[in-house]
Amino acid sequence: MDAQLVLLRHGHSEWNISNRFTGWTDIVLTEQGLAEATQAGRQLGEADWRFDEVHLSLLQRTRQTAETLLQAMQHPPVPLFASWRLNERHYGALQGLDKQAIFTAWGEEQSFKWWRGYAERPPALAYDDPRHPRFDALYRQLPAKHLPATESLADCQRRLLPYWHDTLLPRLRANRRLLVVSHGNTLRGLLMHLQKLTANEVERLEIPAAAPLFCRLDDHGELLDIRSDSA
Repeated sequence: MDAQLVLLRHGHSEWNISNRFTGWTDIVLTEQGLAEATQAGRQLGEADWRFDEVHLSLLQRTRQTAETLLQAMQHPPVPLFASWRLNERHYGALQGLDKQAIFTAWGEEQSFKWWRGYAERPPALAYDDPRHPRFDALYRQLPAKHLPATESLADCQRRLLPYWHDTLLPRLRANRRLLVVSHGNTLRGLLMHLQKLTANEVERLEIPAAAPLFCRLDDHGELLDIRSDSA
């Protein structure tokens, strides 16, 4: 395959300003985030990129990023597919809390494991916590077994990979050109799979906001290369 897959983390959001754990909380982009998406769209437009489909999470910060980017590209209408499997990692009871306060309360080592580690889950939301996704209309049609009260990065990756294997990869094999707009941890989990990274390596992996990543895969879906330029 040629480089038919572009991965993009959404732009700067409201809770980036206050340094809070966001997770599945449905937060909008800031003016900075919209500007980042516009710049990414201009970059893609100047390189004459076109997409057959756009895939994003159910959270509005990915939709805002995608729509702003496509407008900046002057892209013709294109189908947008939203899935909960592309949602950000669920940070459990940490969602909405200030990161520095958590580091102060729990210590740097434990907090880092929750924030960046692969296997460790943050404290779970109580079943009756109003932040639990069962109270969110976005997930009304989703079976209860799929609604997390917390997730490790490993959990987030397991939730994502069926969408990769069953939806994205078949479309790539059919020569569809795909833009996937998702979240930092979700994309870390996907790149861990594609690049065959270890748990220690993925802890150090950074996904910049609104910076397109261009992926080239072989006919079996194995990653041949990934780059940040559009050439």
